[in-house]
Amino acid sequence: MISGPALRPQGEPLPRICLALWLAFAACAAAAQVYPSKPVRILVPFGPGGVADITARLVAQQMSGPLGQPVIVENRPSAGGVVAAGAVAQAAPDGHTLLFITNGNAVSATLFKALPYDTVKDFAPISTIGFFDLVFLARPGAPVDSIASLLARARAQPGKLLVATINPGSTQNLAAELLRMTAAIDVDIVPFKGTPEVIGALRAGIVDAGVEILAPVLPQIRGGVLRPLAIAANRRSSILPEVPTVAEAGVPGYEASSWNGLAAPARAPAAVIERLNREVRTALAVSEIRRRLHELGIEARAGTPGALREQLETDIEKWKRVIEHAGIPRQG
Repeated sequence: MISGPALRPQGEPLPRICLALWLAFAACAAAAQVYPSKPVRILVPFGPGGVADITARLVAQQMSGPLGQPVIVENRPSAGGVVAAGAVAQAAPDGHTLLFITNGNAVSATLFKALPYDTVKDFAPISTIGFFDLVFLARPGAPVDSIASLLARARAQPGKLLVATINPGSTQNLAAELLRMTAAIDVDIVPFKGTPEVIGALRAGIVDAGVEILAPVLPQIRGGVLRPLAIAANRRSSILPEVPTVAEAGVPGYEASSWNGLAAPARAPAAVIERLNREVRTALAVSEIRRRLHELGIEARAGTPGALREQLETDIEKWKRVIEHAGIPRQG
């Protein structure tokens, strides 16, 4: 029989090891109990005034009261959200510096040649906040009036059908590429500088169809200027429930959506993550917050840290396949 001392690493006295472990546990517990001990910062990888910024500020304001400390939004815009993510990855893992993480971070994991952080390993997911739909569009009276007709025309005239999106590597652009890959069609995806240019090209008949986030084109849809063909998500939009999904309209398995959430630096105490998750859930349960997010075209949806990690990892793999299939050049 092996004696007790032989099991102790390098002859370290067992009581000393136990004491060290106990002290470490006590320190983590104490830190969690006093959290937060100062203002909490949420770094948003976009400029002020946009949907992401407004969403972050709504949730931050709602969380401030229960946390007993100000929750401050700091805008750190950059290509692919690299600046904000890099700053959070290097921050102290105490839960006082958080990342407003989005599906754009999943795209950047492949789109950039190198990142100063690991998109999965260097962050501790907290919760999703919201999901917002992408929509395939055409102008009323256009030859393309449904996903079925888009597919039929693309197959009858390979390479002739023009689909507008914003810049290559954007979620909208990748959603169009995903349709091309999933449906095995040959269409020409035309990138424009921004949403106004996409809308202008659709209205002028320069392109046959387009893909955009629902919120900024909703006024044109409701005004009859643009026609929704299908929602890209795996469920119908609560805003346009009469519009089918792409999968329902003839492309089984197709799904693309945009989302956001909160993450902390890796190694943040589990109790802190749990506390922040609870506060996000509480904030998103407030009817006024849900109403205001709905007005922005966002479905408020909190979740577990594990669910956010799964969403991130799934999207990294999905968009990696799309980026490689489309041959989109890596940046940086």
